[in-house]
Amino acid sequence: MTIIEQINNENVKKEVPSFNVGDTVKVSVKVIEGTRERIQAYEGVVIAKRGGSISETFTVRRISFGVGVERTFPLHSPKIADIKVVKKGAVRRAKLYYLRNLTGKAAKVKEVIR
Repeated sequence: MTIIEQINNENVKKEVPSFNVGDTVKVSVKVIEGTRERIQAYEGVVIAKRGGSISETFTVRRISFGVGVERTFPLHSPKIADIKVVKKGAVRRAKLYYLRNLTGKAAKVKEVIR
């Protein structure tokens, strides 16, 4: 095992929830303001996942005050406190970039019926 693999294995989070593209997730992010640290929630639809192992990232899109906002999170970052799946989405694509052009009800992802 090389040194790089060993460092990567030490920094990979053990408990990562299983979610896919199309799911609505609530990501709790640690925000540092001066000397204080707080947790801020960011909820939206996962429109993309890429990478693997330590370099895996996912992009979450939400509408904030009528403007689409996307944020890409490294999955194994220490800045991410928690990830909760709010609802599962029924999609047929690996990347949901087409949601950028849709507004209103058309931009909603259907929920999986269990």
